Amino acid sequence: RIFVRLQGAVTGASSNYSTVSATRKTGEKTSKMVCDLTEIALDAPWHQREWAAACLDLGVSQERGLDSAEAAARLAGTGPNQIERAPRRPLWRRFLDQFSNFMILVLLAAAVVSGVIGEITDSVAIIVIVALNAIVGFIQEYRAEKALEALQALMVPTVRVRRDGEEHELPAGDLVSGDIVLLEAGNLVPADIRLIRTMDLRVDEAALTGESVSVNKHTLPLDEVDTVLGDRTNMAFSGTLVSNGRGEGVVVATGMGTELGRIARLLGEGEITGTPLQKRLEIFGRRLVVLVLVICVVIFLAGIARGEPVMLMLLTGVSLAVAAIPEALPAVVTVALALGAKRMVRHQALVRRLPAVETLGSVTCICSDKTGTLTLNRMRAERFHADGRELPGLPEQPGGPWKWLAEAMVLNNDAMIAASGRRSGDPTEIALLEAAMDGGFEKAPLDASCPRVAEWPFDPTRKRMTTAHRKGGTHFTVTKGAPEAVVPLCVDQLFMDGPGDFGAPAASGAAQELAGRGYRVLAFAMRTHDSSPAGMSPEAVERDLCFLGLVALLDPPRPEAKQAIADCRTAGITPVMITGDHPATALAIARRLGIADDTAKVLTGRDLQEMDEPRLSDAAGDARVYARVTPEHKIRIVEALQSNGEFAAMTGDGVNDAPALKRADIGVAMGEKGTDVAREAADMVLLDDNFATIVCAVREGRRIFDNIRKFIKYTMTSNAGEIWTLFLAPFLGLPLPLLPIQILWINLVTDGLPGLALSVEKAERGVMQRPPRPTDESVFAHGMWQHMVWVGLLIGGLSLGAQAWAWGRGSENWQTVVFTVLTLSQLVHALVIRSERDSLLRIGFAGNPALLGAVVLTLGLQMAAIYVPFLQGMLHTSALTLEELGVCLTLPWVVLAAVEMEKWAVRRGWLYAGRTGLPGTPA
Repeated sequence: RIFVRLQGAVTGASSNYSTVSATRKTGEKTSKMVCDLTEIALDAPWHQREWAAACLDLGVSQERGLDSAEAAARLAGTGPNQIERAPRRPLWRRFLDQFSNFMILVLLAAAVVSGVIGEITDSVAIIVIVALNAIVGFIQEYRAEKALEALQALMVPTVRVRRDGEEHELPAGDLVSGDIVLLEAGNLVPADIRLIRTMDLRVDEAALTGESVSVNKHTLPLDEVDTVLGDRTNMAFSGTLVSNGRGEGVVVATGMGTELGRIARLLGEGEITGTPLQKRLEIFGRRLVVLVLVICVVIFLAGIARGEPVMLMLLTGVSLAVAAIPEALPAVVTVALALGAKRMVRHQALVRRLPAVETLGSVTCICSDKTGTLTLNRMRAERFHADGRELPGLPEQPGGPWKWLAEAMVLNNDAMIAASGRRSGDPTEIALLEAAMDGGFEKAPLDASCPRVAEWPFDPTRKRMTTAHRKGGTHFTVTKGAPEAVVPLCVDQLFMDGPGDFGAPAASGAAQELAGRGYRVLAFAMRTHDSSPAGMSPEAVERDLCFLGLVALLDPPRPEAKQAIADCRTAGITPVMITGDHPATALAIARRLGIADDTAKVLTGRDLQEMDEPRLSDAAGDARVYARVTPEHKIRIVEALQSNGEFAAMTGDGVNDAPALKRADIGVAMGEKGTDVAREAADMVLLDDNFATIVCAVREGRRIFDNIRKFIKYTMTSNAGEIWTLFLAPFLGLPLPLLPIQILWINLVTDGLPGLALSVEKAERGVMQRPPRPTDESVFAHGMWQHMVWVGLLIGGLSLGAQAWAWGRGSENWQTVVFTVLTLSQLVHALVIRSERDSLLRIGFAGNPALLGAVVLTLGLQMAAIYVPFLQGMLHTSALTLEELGVCLTLPWVVLAAVEMEKWAVRRGWLYAGRTGLPGTPA
């Protein structure tokens, strides 16, 4: 036994096994070498090494594969080939964490106080609301786990490997580094593999890299160390799909050491950030509680100073505190978001996390993946060049070179389109076949009349594919490939009047011009033979060709995406494209959609690698297109935008998008073509994969935030009216205006149904013509706190005026008068604040039937409180005279007139001028 050190680089978590056995034959004797990998130097990455060197480094023979005993030892050392799951927090801990919010703790304290003073109904209502919110939050904790479970589902259940010199079918979880894996069309790649042999092997890597075209694979080493995933063409990565051909390779990474595992690790490291609404309400709750407690202490001390009973003032202070804290706010927010989510489903947007409904209304930047999101994720032939001219499609009755070009697109093609419309094969070949069929060229008849007799598959070195056909007694070959690989082999060109001189510079220039527009360009040529070319070498067949033409292909934009981009810009939202695709292709699509102009440049993954965080933050302010990026790059882009004050949404459909979807302020996944990993990591799923659906979601999000803001304005103005009434009465020489039970009644009947009804108010005019709100903007911005102060003071003044009038007349009903004026003033206020700009006459009294019904019902309850004997005894009220009732029904309309005057001044720019983002205000 000879102990040696293996001087090679082994990278990835799967390489951390303790020993590797290699076999070396010396004459008839075999020596087993055990290599200590703890001493291995980390040199070149796998894509830079010769495949033979990779096998040597991993201690495996390509012909025999690993020995079963050695494979078992490695499996014991590294563990199974699967995505690891993070330790779960106990269920009880997750549930208790839902009560850590400051506002929730205050509400629980209010529930305890309510129970102590005998208001069991209020206490139970608060506890139910808090519990409901805790349950909703608890359910959301499963999202991250489901994302990792979806990643695990991508791991292939079985795989063909070579061990002990024979082929075996094993569970994918048993793979280890050094295993020789056999691949064929239709297989999912089970691990990260350095390819050893390829036979026209093409791999669909869209889910991992965003590349819309299947990648041609080869076995040659690559030169550059930091080659991005999409360009590592001698590697096959875990979770990708073999779309064509066959291949063989050595496993270099398994489980968490794969690129798929790296994404899983990124998902586990990400943290879910709070939404704008959650952040604003957290700040709002803290400040409100402090303010209310101070006011309650002042009122308590003022009452004691006037000689009021201590217990009465204590109950009054506590009741006022409970009334002033809007315990209905969490319920209203939850109901508003739930109803918004239900409405969004009708627009094909499924909300996975309720706060995401509101977040979309606040985003300033939407980072969108290209493939499958802005584009159809389906290649299409768009431009055709033959006979010295370029056309957008094949002529209706093609002849000469056009006919031969169309037939070449069919004959040199392995794709199939069934009568049912089902497509199979490489996406590029499917696009060529569809274009030819649209021109009237069917595959079955052509294959029958010109059967294929030989083929020379695509080779990365040759960059072309050739097929040989027989038509009657004539033999001919068709060659397709990259223009730079086909054009130099052509000696003449087919024109309408027959073969002629070939202008290679003109053909190459046309190909370069099309490539510059973002197209993938293929060149077609043909050659006739005196006899069957079967058995000839590729070099002998692919010479003296006759040039037929060029075909330019592209994954085209979705038809509705351009208008959606325009709508985003109108709404003050900046669209940004982030893709793993080629820079020229990305820029071409971005220009078509209006994301980038003609002067825009593309930032590539390599550019990002050379930038530190400050430089990237500066570049992110202007960049609109990113190409050839990795999952880590996407996260860095999102973080750079966030550091610039942007509130970023991220859309995507692939595994490579999942970490950024989770890190963004809101992640939006595609439902139809998206992977399970992306859907589970996202906050919202577009069921129709339609980027335009985001515009509807943004509108809904803005409407919901406006309505929540209206509820806060309504309830806090009402509470301010109550506080002003109780606070000012002693200083005006008036007795205590309200009893504790009356305060709680007002709080119950006015904050409940009317507040909930405000959550279903329609969107205001111009809601999509205003800029998004800044992320640090207070919920009280745009004159809201001023409104709450002066309207609350007005309501308090009307209530105290009514009290003074009734008290001065010696009426025994003076307290019921205050009670009624205060309640009805709040109901009128609910009607008039349905719009922050438009008058009530314009939007109509019946524009919100739910609110109108809630106001009528609350009015009925208040009348019952005045005239029903049972409620009179409970609430300490008395029946009002007709004159007193008339005063109570008239005074509240002063609130409507005053608020309408405020809105009139706002429309003219006299109030709250110079502010942007006011609901209904054009940007």
